[in-house]
Amino acid sequence: MSKQVLYRGRRAVHAENERIRVTVTAEGGHIAELFHKHSGVNPLWMPPWDSMEPSQYRRELHPQFGPDAEANLIAGIMGHNLCLDTFGAPSAEEAAAGMPVHGEAPVVPWEVEADALSIQQRAVFPLAQMRMQRDLQLTEHGATIQIEERLENLSPTDRAIAWTQHVTLGPPFLERGVTRFRLNATRSKVLESEFNGGLGRQTAGAEFVWPLCPMKGEKLEDLSVFPLAEASGGYTAHLMNPAQEYAYFVAWSQRYRLAAGYVWRRADFPWLGRWEENCLRTQTPWNARTMACGMEFGVSPMLESRRAMVERGSLFETPAYRWLPAKSQVAVRYCAFVMEAMAMPASVYWNGKGDVHLAF
Repeated sequence: MSKQVLYRGRRAVHAENERIRVTVTAEGGHIAELFHKHSGVNPLWMPPWDSMEPSQYRRELHPQFGPDAEANLIAGIMGHNLCLDTFGAPSAEEAAAGMPVHGEAPVVPWEVEADALSIQQRAVFPLAQMRMQRDLQLTEHGATIQIEERLENLSPTDRAIAWTQHVTLGPPFLERGVTRFRLNATRSKVLESEFNGGLGRQTAGAEFVWPLCPMKGEKLEDLSVFPLAEASGGYTAHLMNPAQEYAYFVAWSQRYRLAAGYVWRRADFPWLGRWEENCLRTQTPWNARTMACGMEFGVSPMLESRRAMVERGSLFETPAYRWLPAKSQVAVRYCAFVMEAMAMPASVYWNGKGDVHLAF
């Protein structure tokens, strides 16, 4: 088994082949990089502030991460962050009991091990009374990563849960007016509350069909291209095509001729949330210098508390959460990829095993 390494000051492990390297942090279990060796690019987001281990964060000692409830998450976030078993802020009562934003998964310690082509992760979430194992597997020569997650409910009660893969892309792969996105989405809706205190340009609560989003002032904006604006931000929820077995997103960099994305069974994760942060947030640690685009696929459409999620029940006739029965286990499989592409792919194909194929 490989020894732990330091990645941007964080304890981590990695696995690699001749084309790609995958790195996972020990604390928070973040998939920190999907490094493409030929281009020298990691498409995943690395925040512009110095990262730290969540266990070392103390609000009184680390004011640079802000005063709000997500500061301990923000202190250590990077790349692909797992949101479990909430997607958004906890209720006031849950927060008082110690439940963090997006649940425990992105801040607890994980046991991480790796060999040449695989990584194994295991963690217990004591507040939620759950246990997870995640396995990542590379092939000897391919550019895809097969991922399996097995979640166990340790409690004697059925649980209503959120479960979202908070995949976030960032520079240099992400560029204003250049980076393009494709996903097999259908009906869509803007976050119902005003984004970032009303500074976002999207029309709160508007329904639309991907990718043309209603903006304030009765304009439409094409979400399939990262905006050219100097400052923008927002969140939109997208129902993945119910007529297709597999859902996907792919992002393409014209500069690097590189395609990166994920593909999964739509029955496992029927929703994708697109979060955009383009130097809009001025508060610390964002400081109007952060570019990121989250492509967050999961079982819930909106960022909201567990109580609000359950009260919503569904959106577009599709459940807004899933049940995890008492003392039971469930498993999901999905695939990440980063590979050369001379043009924007028209679609992505995966049969649930083996490599991903891009169609042009």
